[in-house]
Amino acid sequence: MSDKHLNLLMFSGDYDKALAALIIANGARDMGTSVTMFFAFWGLLLLRDPTKMSLEDKTAWEKMFSTMAPRGPEQLPLSKMNFSGIGKNMLLEMMDNNKAPSLSDFLRGARKKGVKFCACKLSLEIMGFKTEELIPEVEVMDVHKYLADAMQANMQLFI
Repeated sequence: MSDKHLNLLMFSGDYDKALAALIIANGARDMGTSVTMFFAFWGLLLLRDPTKMSLEDKTAWEKMFSTMAPRGPEQLPLSKMNFSGIGKNMLLEMMDNNKAPSLSDFLRGARKKGVKFCACKLSLEIMGFKTEELIPEVEVMDVHKYLADAMQANMQLFI
């Protein structure tokens, strides 16, 4: 196992950007590199478990936001050429034709390979998401703990 460490800050909630981040994370783990992914704001959408969404103990704004936001990785839009989902359907078909794994497949792989998933505490609070609504591997942390990890990384990427 390598002593190399990669830190990815996932700020985007776009399917294609999340796909790139998880391909990098999986590749780094395959090379023996430890990986921390820190999810803030729109990036948190990737960590939502569609089966665990709850409106309990939320304000009216949080309920509306929770209901309108994508419920999990496969509902994320493309960053460019989404065209109300038509562009994303085209991409998914091209991925399928090339036997490429889906975003959910890459997320499952990263979870199995031990990628460390962290959610920004302040982003969770602002967006009204609860820890119980996220995939189980997620650790909630504040910016200081994230920065301590990022400062120890050999490579830091912002997506």
